Amino acid sequence: MTLSQWSERFLLRSTALAAALFLAMAANAAHVPGVGEAAPSFIGYGLDGKKVSLETYAGKVVVISFWATWCPPCRMELPVLERIQIAGKGQIQVVAINTEDRDVFRHAAKILKDLTIKLTNDESEKAFSARGVKGLPHLLVIGKDMRIISVREGYGSGELGDVAAELNAALRAGLAEGTASAPGTP
Repeated sequence: MTLSQWSERFLLRSTALAAALFLAMAANAAHVPGVGEAAPSFIGYGLDGKKVSLETYAGKVVVISFWATWCPPCRMELPVLERIQIAGKGQIQVVAINTEDRDVFRHAAKILKDLTIKLTNDESEKAFSARGVKGLPHLLVIGKDMRIISVREGYGSGELGDVAAELNAALRAGLAEGTASAPGTP
């Protein structure tokens, strides 16, 4: 076998091996659920260090927002999320998942102590990865059936009307299924 033949055979085998490895890795990659699919359960750890799961809020429309203290749009979003929580009158639960280390989360939570939204921490990025978060802010609306209604990555205030429409539709869908709606919702 000549050096040229050996090089060609080596290159062909290396390329085949690399393609096989890539396909194996892609097949083993975690599935990130999309719109219409069941949302992952884990939504971080509370201030008390206990695991918080989506099932805690079964029967409610859940808004999940991933945020960090270094993200100005995320910080501006928190009061808007608080207003959504209040307007939902018990039918909507907002969960703001902080992606920073536990000490930063605790400090931020002390500053945000007057908010009624649920603040959780995902320092390990388990919830972050399970939802395919690539940037902040990242918002999901989850229906009463625990299925994802919408996913918004890096959205702006111009999309708040769309988010409100999705929330109202989710509340109406719950009414159609025989569950109670929030007072004042059609």
